[in-house]
Formats: sequence, C-alpha cells, structure tokens
Amino acid sequence: MANDKTTVDPALVRELAAILREADLGEIEVEQGELKIRVSKPAAPVVAQAPVSYAAPAAPAPAAAPAAEAASAAPVAAADEEIITSPMIGTFYRSPSPDASTFVEKGSSVNKASVVCIIEAMKVMNEIKAEVSGEIIEILVNDAEAVEYGQPLFKVKKG
Repeated sequence: MANDKTTVDPALVRELAAILREADLGEIEVEQGELKIRVSKPAAPVVAQAPVSYAAPAAPAPAAAPAAEAASAAPVAAADEEIITSPMIGTFYRSPSPDASTFVEKGSSVNKASVVCIIEAMKVMNEIKAEVSGEIIEILVNDAEAVEYGQPLFKVKKG
C-alpha cells in the first residue's frame, strides 16, 4: 500500500488543472512536504480552424529575391496618381472566393471605402480598402501571390 506522503489526490490534480485553465497559465507546481505535483499544458495547443476557401499557392517564391526585385522595380506614381500598398504580409486575392468575380479591374472606379482585394494573413481574410478615390489604371500583383508589407498592389489615377 502506498505511503500517504506519496499518494496523489486526483481531486487536487483536477483542481490544479482548473486553476491552470482559469488563470490561463502554462504550468503550475505545488509542493506538500516531499510530494511535488506539476501540471502543465502543451506549449502550442492545437486550435480547430474553419475551412478556408482558398488553397495556398503551389510553390512559394523565394523570399529574398522577389523582395529585392520589388524594391528596385517599385512603380512610380505621377502627380495625379496614387499607389495602393499592402498594409501587411500575406497572400493577395483579387476576389472574395475562387468562383466569385474580382473586386476591381483595370478601369474600375473606386472611392476611399471601396474594397479592392483581400490579403490572407494567418488564416484571416482581411479586406483592403482603396483609401483613395479614382480609377484603377494598373494591377501590380497576380492573384494568390505572396505580398510584403508596403508592397505596391494597385496604381490609381486620382479623380
């Protein structure tokens, strides 16, 4: 039969686990005499994700080369033009779903509240607004292409 000093009370372990969850702690440790109990949760819990309608690009482009090319070949806007840039790193999508029509095309009129694309970052679809009024004169990124923070997406003729 087990010694009382080394017998673990299951109710105590359950209580420690409840405290761990309620206080959003990663680990809790208790000592009672020679008995030491540690309760911890995994470092990276598995979170169920809702299905995403877009598939990831087949082969991601090397990160260093395109960033360097994009910086050196950044489009220049004339006085009556504005560049819409990416506010985050992610994947650029021209439409809300693969079978839907695109948000904008070359020649589309936009205003400050117009949604021009979606950028997926960490499985979250973020609608990007034009924040300028005018006409789309150039689309600078291909659908389902990875984009960097500040990367030019659209060229707009202010109007």
